[in-house]
Amino acid sequence: MSTETITRGTIYLEDLEIGMTRTARKVITDRDIEMFAEVSTDHNPVHLNDEYANATMFKGRIAHGMLSAGLISAVIGEQLPGHGTIYLGQSLKFTAPVRPGEEVCAEVKVVSIDHARRRVTLETRCLVGDTVVIKGEALVLAPSRGND
Repeated sequence: MSTETITRGTIYLEDLEIGMTRTARKVITDRDIEMFAEVSTDHNPVHLNDEYANATMFKGRIAHGMLSAGLISAVIGEQLPGHGTIYLGQSLKFTAPVRPGEEVCAEVKVVSIDHARRRVTLETRCLVGDTVVIKGEALVLAPSRGND
């Protein structure tokens, strides 16, 4: 993570507001890619083999898309809404590759709140600089003070 201050914990359903946004940043390292390959069992050589990857349309190794998408999960589970949140669904569109050594910024924004059902729709995206590399939407069950 970068040196930005990140508030972890819970924002309860009752305190959520449309437009609330939280972010997390991480430089994707070779070690991250290797560990993700081990955990996921996705050993596609476009992620792990320079010679192979150089001959692809990407002209070099790229990180697993789901590695960057995992940063969205981190924002949702740690910050917005945070601890106690239950993922119900997530759509993702991968729009550009992430290369080893690049910093990914995951952004999560509240776009709608269904108080009666405790459901919150979140706009999700990841960026490298100004380039959107992933965009999507998440539906979560937010923690509520009334359900502790």
